[in-house]
Amino acid sequence: MHALRPGAAHRRHPTAAGRRSAVLHILLSLLASLALLIALPGAADAAGTTDRSKRPTHPERDWLGSTIRAHERQPSPTGLPQPPPLAASVEGVDVSSHNGNVPWTTLWNSGNRFAYVKATEGTSYTNPYFTQQYNGSYAVGMIRGAYHFALPDNSSGTAQANYFADHGGGWSRDGRTLPGVLDMEYNPYGPVCYGKSASALVDWIGDFFRTYRARTGRDALIYTSTTWWKQCTGNYRGFGAVNPLWIPRYGASVGELPGSWGFHTVWQYTDTGPTVGDHNRFNGAYDRLQALANG
Repeated sequence: MHALRPGAAHRRHPTAAGRRSAVLHILLSLLASLALLIALPGAADAAGTTDRSKRPTHPERDWLGSTIRAHERQPSPTGLPQPPPLAASVEGVDVSSHNGNVPWTTLWNSGNRFAYVKATEGTSYTNPYFTQQYNGSYAVGMIRGAYHFALPDNSSGTAQANYFADHGGGWSRDGRTLPGVLDMEYNPYGPVCYGKSASALVDWIGDFFRTYRARTGRDALIYTSTTWWKQCTGNYRGFGAVNPLWIPRYGASVGELPGSWGFHTVWQYTDTGPTVGDHNRFNGAYDRLQALANG
């Protein structure tokens, strides 16, 4: 048996310690590189998360139809007659943070029976009044739902559907919660079609719909105008059989529908109505609205 030479054991320990130090140095370098990558504007977008350079700067001014009148020749709200009530229709409203705390009892007493509330925008904004609006409408007896203001150049459709589902856009089989809505309208921050081709926008919307259905078991409604849909998707006809249509047109009739939709489910007929501005009609009797809530 050979004895160790004096000092041999002492030479081994620095070598092992050196290896540990080198591994630690490599790990620290990798972590620093990863932190730098995440911090770069747009670097996280490939994974579907928010492009920091495109976060909404005025989400409180973005609500269902907030861009419509500026881009389309909608009738002037001055002296605009309210469309005659239909036998098989249900009155409702939509609200967002710009409405603040909503007087739900007033709206209920004036005949409104459903409400949609803005929950999210992009992947960084949640409505600070959501709880008062979403729960308050439910408390007075309304059937309620939530909507998401889409920003297709901000992050992926999948990321935004997940953000929506995680922040108020879910669904429950309680008979009084409606499926979520994707609000697709003119870009309030730049090019009206978000700098995307028609096929790219269709793909983005499809990703949102598929993810929302996977998360909730329900097909989302889509809010969009015929003019925007034609301009930005080439009047794509692929969603009409599955995703119910909510159309804005301020006046006495719904008018032309986009894509392959043969009928509308909800009609936003004014943005200057009493108490909250945006007023809507569900295209059917109250029991059909309940059926939509029940899935």
